[in-house]
Amino acid sequence: MDRKVRLRFAPSPTGPLHMGGVRTALYNYLFAKKHGGDFILRIEDTDQNRYVEGAEDYISESLKWCGIIPNEGQGYGGDHGPYRQSERKEKDLYRKYAMQLVEEGKAYYAFDTAEELEKMREDLKKAGVAAPQYNAITRERMQNSLSLPKEEVEKRLANGDPYVIRIKIPRNEEVKFQDMVRGWVVVHTSNLDDKVLFKADGMPTYHLANIVDDHLMEITHVIRGEEWLPSAPLHVLLYEAFGWSDTMPQFAHLPLLLKPNGNGKLSKRDGDKLGFPVFPLEWKDPKSGDVSTGYREKGYFPEAFINILAFLGWNPGTNQELFSLDELVEAFSIERVGKAGAKYDPEKARWFNQQYLRAKDDKVIAQELMKFESSKQIIGAKGLDYLTAVCGLIKERATFLKDIPIEGQYFFDAPSEYDEKTIRKKWKEGSAEIMKEWRERLEQIESFDDENIENQFKAFLEEKEMGIGKVLPLFRVLLTGQGMGPSMFAIAALLGKEECLKRIDSGIESLV
Repeated sequence: MDRKVRLRFAPSPTGPLHMGGVRTALYNYLFAKKHGGDFILRIEDTDQNRYVEGAEDYISESLKWCGIIPNEGQGYGGDHGPYRQSERKEKDLYRKYAMQLVEEGKAYYAFDTAEELEKMREDLKKAGVAAPQYNAITRERMQNSLSLPKEEVEKRLANGDPYVIRIKIPRNEEVKFQDMVRGWVVVHTSNLDDKVLFKADGMPTYHLANIVDDHLMEITHVIRGEEWLPSAPLHVLLYEAFGWSDTMPQFAHLPLLLKPNGNGKLSKRDGDKLGFPVFPLEWKDPKSGDVSTGYREKGYFPEAFINILAFLGWNPGTNQELFSLDELVEAFSIERVGKAGAKYDPEKARWFNQQYLRAKDDKVIAQELMKFESSKQIIGAKGLDYLTAVCGLIKERATFLKDIPIEGQYFFDAPSEYDEKTIRKKWKEGSAEIMKEWRERLEQIESFDDENIENQFKAFLEEKEMGIGKVLPLFRVLLTGQGMGPSMFAIAALLGKEECLKRIDSGIESLV
């Protein structure tokens, strides 16, 4: 291809951006960057009835959070603007192209009322037609410029009668195109209806605006969801009708995102039911006030979210699972995107976040935690250095940042309860005496670091001729209240000698 690679992400501001939409944006971004091309954001707001206040800002903020930054488009500028379809409509841009098709006999005026359209559908249903359509057969019996006398059409237009412009689908032809994911797609025009291209309110439909904008913006590849596959033959016919076949973009239709059980498309309802988000950011419905949680608010890192999405339909052909955005650009290939629907695995999503948490620098984690109001109450006045050390010990056991102060609460507060299972199994007659003796040994340690504590612990066991299971679980439960956790010697060193002695005394008093 001699032309510069140019791809667009063209969402409609009709509500929050679903994670499937973010995946589409991601794949477009990766393909564009892989081939040294442009990634463009275009807002397709032709359906004014479904427009939702705040949705466009939500789309932009979501892409920024994910790091999928357009280099052209709405909010970013460029030479092919405006990038919002409603603003392009104000220039009468789409009407001009719709009229071109009418004048060339490739589209026509249709004056049918809603009642007439409904009657046509009902009549066809009574005649045994399962899916009634306005097509090459039925258009001959409807109120349009193909069936009405020329004088009648001119009169209606002069009177200002409402009309739409429909494409004139050719009879008995095959529409063929090669999809980068699915291979050759062939559809017979007898299965297509005469879709509306231009509406009575002066707005283009998605189909017309989409093709005109892609052509004028010199789009070379269209990567979009599988739900648009049925529309692709119509789009191919539009490129042919305009005489743009030579510059028609290559299509790729991505597989559906499926529910965790694989039965059906992933929806918001599934997320609510199973306890995971389906939106990148929290969304508050401007009409109902209902709030839907987002991956950001749930505590996912944007890098983890991107990694999750990348693997929903694509695989690198290697065992590598963790990819930075730059590494994804390098590895991505549209040929490795599958046709079959991709099941979303919420546990795998949590695993990805866990891996990114573990890889983060302890101090960076601590600084992030210091921003949380909820964490500030737990952390108190311990300070950044102390919290950094806590993060180093706890992050292996956490999935989200917010887990750290909860999992490691004993670093900030002495336990008020003790793990019942540990006490039941390990606290025996004589245990109090053993722990008092171990306390005395701890008190004698001058340099209270984890290495010295461990050495003294081993010496203590040897002298007493005891196994580790007789002392260490009790040491842990008295200091932390828990039965499991990081290295006890590291915990004790971080808590400090005075706090350790105090907790042992308090624990023994509570348990005897």
